[in-house]
Amino acid sequence: MTALTSLARIEAADLGRAQLIRTVRHVHVSVRPLVVIPLQLAGEPCAPLAAMIGDDRAAPRLLVVANPLNRDDRFRFAAGLADVVLGYVGGFAAGPEPGEKDAYPDAPQLLVPNPGGVRFAGLLGRSTRFRPTAGQEAVPEAVPALGRWLTYFSERAQHPASSLLLTATGALSAHWATGQSAAEDQNLAALLGWISPPPGMTGRQAALLAEDPARFPPAGPTTDPAFDQEILVGLYKAIKDARAVPKGAAGERGGRAGTEEALARLERELWLVLEPTWRLVWQSVDLLHALPEGGHVAERWKSDRRSFSGFVRYLRDGGFPQAKRDAAVDAARRLARLESEQGLLDAQMAFDDPLVMAEHLMTGQAFEGVVVQAEPRRLDESGKRAKLRPRIVVETTDEVAAECGADLRSPARPGQKTAVVGLDRLDGRTRVTLELQSGMGRGLDPVPGSVPEADEVLCYTTLKPEFQPPPEFPAREDTPWTHGGAPPEYVPAAADAAEPWDGTAWEDAAWG
Repeated sequence: MTALTSLARIEAADLGRAQLIRTVRHVHVSVRPLVVIPLQLAGEPCAPLAAMIGDDRAAPRLLVVANPLNRDDRFRFAAGLADVVLGYVGGFAAGPEPGEKDAYPDAPQLLVPNPGGVRFAGLLGRSTRFRPTAGQEAVPEAVPALGRWLTYFSERAQHPASSLLLTATGALSAHWATGQSAAEDQNLAALLGWISPPPGMTGRQAALLAEDPARFPPAGPTTDPAFDQEILVGLYKAIKDARAVPKGAAGERGGRAGTEEALARLERELWLVLEPTWRLVWQSVDLLHALPEGGHVAERWKSDRRSFSGFVRYLRDGGFPQAKRDAAVDAARRLARLESEQGLLDAQMAFDDPLVMAEHLMTGQAFEGVVVQAEPRRLDESGKRAKLRPRIVVETTDEVAAECGADLRSPARPGQKTAVVGLDRLDGRTRVTLELQSGMGRGLDPVPGSVPEADEVLCYTTLKPEFQPPPEFPAREDTPWTHGGAPPEYVPAAADAAEPWDGTAWEDAAWG
């Protein structure tokens, strides 16, 4: 948390309402996201209870698991979820397939309430993508296809600049500071209470109301323990007892009717749990859409579209399910890319948003000052050919952490490379001599407006808003022996479908 965000939190607590900490929106928000609100069984890493899902706020679809510990019921749920997710994703992959360097005109976007939804997608993807579609334990073909897509989305969520799988709490808390802790911001109802409290209430009052599970049930994927004990256990016991009626017995008809009645009651109760969060997520969409989009957001979304298009091609070409673990070189490449993307995102956000740049001004990564001298037609004649190399002197009272030789950029002219060639630290002031090295045209006379003029106020920073290539890594076959040597080619095996959480780790007579 930066000093400015901390200050904004103090101000929010004092004023009773969340404070905007961004002037623009730094994430892409689709006009038609697929909202997914999952619910899972307490104590089980991947035993889904239900999901409310849809891309139309007026028409949510509820999927329910009749018995979370029954394999057939779980995969029946997965097949229903696959029907919705694959239909939504497939709509963006319709039409002619783009070339390798091109992308579909749009891409799907999944929106979940909080980080728990991302973890749920990853676990459900991992538990379904290896399942066989033929043989004794066969599942519908859509189930492993769903697993591959959920794995893809959950892995893209690890990329700092990606918007393919967003959390409502993450997107909101990146743009608003509340008067509560970052951990409390993971409660979507409380977070929205601070951002948009009801009339006549403060954010703190609205957040306190949001802590009442009767008013705002947990936003998933975990349930409220009181709901589990008082309602859920009894409903699942009723379903179990109804299903236990022997087939062909005199009461078999009544048993089927009892099962349907218990399932209908279960659906009603789970609807009441999930529907408030459904409304909150769509409220989050409206709040985010109300912010103007940052200048680099479209560029980052294009990268998401290219990634989506590439994965569509991979699946159409018969690509294997994603491996459970990366090989050493693949893991190193992935980590380096994530670090590079984080640096790029930080720079782009600062260039798009003066409030973000202000945070870097406080750390010395940027400074703002006034141009006190300018040599717009200065030439460097040290080489065989003269080169246009204007120099300017910027005077600032900010801390300047950059040293001579540092490469700086200005949001006013982001494509212009600028080098520090002199630093004069005076009493409370610093004069920075800068040499402009690009962005002035090809001749020996600068293009009008390309060289700052005297009295112009400018900001310069060490941040660079373009992609920095990661370091070179050895090929997979050249993996050093210290990292296991060359890994074998990955081929999915039946054992990949086994998980440590398979079985009935959470035992109760009502569930069995």
